[in-house]
Amino acid sequence: MPLWKATRSGGVVELVYDNPPRNFLTFAALTELGDHLTALADDPDTAVVVLASADPERFIAHADLDELTRLADGPVPEARAWYTTMRLIETMPQPVVAAIDGQAWGGGLELSLACTLRWASPRAHFSAIETALGIIPGAGGSQRLIRLIGRGPATDLVITGLRVDAAHAERLGLVSRVLSGDFRAEVRAAATELAHLPRAAVAAAKRVVREGAELDLGAALRLEGGMFGELLATPESLGLQRAARERYAGAEAGAPVDFAGLGDSA
Repeated sequence: MPLWKATRSGGVVELVYDNPPRNFLTFAALTELGDHLTALADDPDTAVVVLASADPERFIAHADLDELTRLADGPVPEARAWYTTMRLIETMPQPVVAAIDGQAWGGGLELSLACTLRWASPRAHFSAIETALGIIPGAGGSQRLIRLIGRGPATDLVITGLRVDAAHAERLGLVSRVLSGDFRAEVRAAATELAHLPRAAVAAAKRVVREGAELDLGAALRLEGGMFGELLATPESLGLQRAARERYAGAEAGAPVDFAGLGDSA
């Protein structure tokens, strides 16, 4: 049976993970997720991908411990999905949102760190549990944490396995939003807003932030400047610039201008 169920609403595709009883992350699940994302990356109708869970208590508990034991006995070819799927999440043009409700430990935390955005419910909690198992993160968790929240906080989390609640995670910058109320509905609404933004600009923004963080400042500025120049003269951008000028011209002096729905008037 499939471990990920895909549903679409406009430009938003939601992939919901369902692997009872504890939503452990397996090699098969990562391979299946990679297949979904490979197809979606080239789909012009997909603007945003959301990763969510069918388990009301867990986003993803952690990696399947039986599979870790298999790895201890020698190479497991299907384990490569831990790397390939994480990199696909990072490099595909569409933003990938981790909708984290409940537990995200170990491999669950690592999967969320590969995502473009992390939105959490108030009951979400995070832990790099690996040192308690006598290991360290093995799917990029330590390195992505350093780049996301800085060396000091990342060192604390990776070494101690400290459990971090949603509010603490937001203060650290581990998650960018904590959404209350009906969490899944709030995520869908926010993802739909994101899907309405110009897709070429969103893809470029995702790329310059990811790649720029891995470059020296001079190279990162050249990357940003080059992509800015490419976008600036596109018909879509020129139309949106014209629409923005018209809104400013029609607004009272000193009044703020709302760019919401700008593309609809371009």
